[in-house]
Amino acid sequence: MKIKNIFLFSFVFALAFCLSINAKDKKVVKKTELKVGMTAPNFTLQDVYGHSYTLSKFKGKTPVIVYFYPKAGTPGCTKEACGIRDDWGKFKKSKIQVFGISVDTKPEIRKFIKDYHLNFPLLSDASHKVSNEYGVYSNHGYDNRITFIVNKEGKIADIIHVMNIDKHAAEVYKLAKKLL
Repeated sequence: MKIKNIFLFSFVFALAFCLSINAKDKKVVKKTELKVGMTAPNFTLQDVYGHSYTLSKFKGKTPVIVYFYPKAGTPGCTKEACGIRDDWGKFKKSKIQVFGISVDTKPEIRKFIKDYHLNFPLLSDASHKVSNEYGVYSNHGYDNRITFIVNKEGKIADIIHVMNIDKHAAEVYKLAKKLL
């Protein structure tokens, strides 16, 4: 009986120890509940070429589409990015700024841009800071596919939980164009 109790105690202790170590390694994910009408959290992130982009620099000038995507090079993310790429002329002509953001590293994003000839800024949030501020970072280690449309005043005009990747570019363009 004593051996059984010692074994049980050892097992519980080892399990608790492993869980505590694992908990220390995980980043705390604070979910933010952003809503339409709230001020969009400001950010400064870099693209793969070292150019910094700050959301607040577009205030008073143009609407901004900030779309978060899970993983560069995956089928859904590729389709979504290529939709923006293919419609980029409309966005550029209307002076609507688009940022794609993921927690991918710069080398991963660089390959994605090169492989699919992407022509708009994709920003790396490898620290997860911006993703956490926007409440899109998942417990699985990637961003959820959510788009924020920010008006000229820096307020969130629309939040889109992207369901139809094929129509994403057209949908966000239409919503942002209303804000010009």
